[in-house]
Formats: sequence, C-alpha cells, structure tokens
Amino acid sequence: MPSRDLIVVGASAGGVEALRAFVGGLPDDLPAAVAVVLHMPAGGTSALAAILDRSGPLPAVSARHGMPLRKGRVHVAPPDHHLIVTGGEVHLSHGPTENGHRPSVDALFRSAAVARGPAVVGVVLSGTLDDGAAGMVAITSRGGLAVVQDPEEALYSGMPNAVLRTVEVEHVLPAAKMGVVLREVVGGPVEDAGEPSDLLRKETALAADQAGAPPGEVSRMGTPSNFSCPDCNGTLVALDAEHTRFRCHVGHGWTAEALLDAQDAALEKALWTALRTLEEKATLARRMGRAAVARNSGPLVERYRAAEAEASSAAEVLRSHLLSGAFLRHTRVEPDT
Repeated sequence: MPSRDLIVVGASAGGVEALRAFVGGLPDDLPAAVAVVLHMPAGGTSALAAILDRSGPLPAVSARHGMPLRKGRVHVAPPDHHLIVTGGEVHLSHGPTENGHRPSVDALFRSAAVARGPAVVGVVLSGTLDDGAAGMVAITSRGGLAVVQDPEEALYSGMPNAVLRTVEVEHVLPAAKMGVVLREVVGGPVEDAGEPSDLLRKETALAADQAGAPPGEVSRMGTPSNFSCPDCNGTLVALDAEHTRFRCHVGHGWTAEALLDAQDAALEKALWTALRTLEEKATLARRMGRAAVARNSGPLVERYRAAEAEASSAAEVLRSHLLSGAFLRHTRVEPDT
C-alpha cells in the first residue's frame, strides 16, 4: 500500500515571506518530498532555492529535469518552467502558461494528483486571485489532503480564500505552524484512489508537452466560448458547464477570475493607446491650424481648431478615467525572488 509522501506547495504575491515561514517550520525528519512553485516573472534567475535552503532544516534545491523526488528535500521550480511530477521524479516543461504563469501552481498540483493520487498533500500560501484552487480540486478528487495558509495571516488572501471556497480543507494554519501538522499526516499508508479522469490526464499532458496541444485536442475537452485567449487571441474552450475554467486551442489555461483580470489589463492598455492617439491628434490639429492661420485660410483654421478641441476634450475625459483607479488590479507575482 502506498504512503502519503509528497507535499506540493503553491504561492504567488507575498509568497517569499510565506514560504520562508513554511520551510522554517518543517521538521528535519520529514518523511516526504516537497515540491514548490512560486509564480514569478519569466526572465532572469531566481534565488528562491537558496533563500529557502537557509530558512529551514531541509535542503532546498532548484529542480532539474529528471531529478528524483527525494524525501526530506525541497524541490523548487525554476523561472519559466512548469514543475511536473512524473512518478518518482520531476519533469521541467516549457508548456503553455496557466493564468499567464509559467511555472504554474495548478500545473504542479494536477501533475501530482495524476502521478501520486492520495499520496499528495496540497498546500496553498499567500497569493491573489484563484490560482491553485483548480489544482487543489484535482488533488482532493484523488484522495489527497488540502492545507491552506490562514487568510488572516497571508499578505494576500486571494489564493487561500479561493481554495476554502472550492474544496473541503483539512487544515487552515499560519505558515510557520504547518510543519507540525504535516509531520503527523505524512508517512502513513493510503488507499488507491483509482484512475484519474480523462480531462485531468489531458491537462497534465498539455502542461508537460513542450510542443503544446495537438491540433483539435483542446476543442474536444469542452465547448466553445465567446472569449479569446489573452496570450494568443485564440478561441477559448470552456472546460466545465459553469464556465469557470478555459483553454485555448494551443493549450493556454485560464480561470474565469484570471481571465477577467487579464481582460482588465488589455482594456487598460487599449485605453492608454487611445489616449496617446487623441493627444497626438490634438497636437497635429493645432500645428495644422497655425499653418492655416499663416496662409490666411479661414475655413481651414476653424476646422482644425474644432478638431483640436474635440480631441483634447475626449483626451481629458479618458485621462481622468484612467487616473481614477478604475483599473487597479491585484499584484499577481512576487517581484523579489
């Protein structure tokens, strides 16, 4: 009978502080491997593994492709790569982003659920929006356990609260106190949970596949929606009847909440572009009006002045809207890793 021996951890904004507290509370005799994803920018390098290595009794390393999952070790996803669990080792993938992220908490959680079933404990720490909730659904559906950081302690409570709304959670704790509980729940035997769902297998394969989705594969996972992917503008397919999760034809994954946030960003960008265009139009009309005055072209002077006034008025309205805070969005990644 297999034992519960894998802990998968996800965090986003505010995650460095939460992860330091989490690994600091782990016991030095933890009979389980730990895999960590922190949402981070794709470019550059990350010192997260070194930070966590100094923060607790367990060694923390940056995961490498094919590295064995070793009990008593913390395996940290590197930037711009999904960390995928495949049996007893980790797989690094440049597969499609999830909610705009690579590495993705949900990709890690789903792969662990497929590979290890009830042997998995999922842990969600500080972060915004609902990243990690879909992955935690996969873990609990396969008999795994759910643990979340107390939202009152988390710097950003969005991710912990999303899990609490979505699945039954065994433990809600401050990050530093999770280690004691995890030592109690890991190591014991678990019963086989049967086979994972076809959708769960396919989504895990998408995240692990560097080539993306085969043509037509995603369209068979759900039903077409009226929405487009913020990453590639492809048509999104709704993966559930409630239209809470989506994928595009090349595999980019989105929850409804993350999609809404991305649409806010796209709309704000478009409005700033419109503002720039209006201001340029007003400037051009002003210059053309001056040239018309110099030529003593009365009708043209009035035309250009009217165009300048119209563009300036519209620009002022648009600028006031943009500066009003209407597009204040969540901080979604931890900037200093």
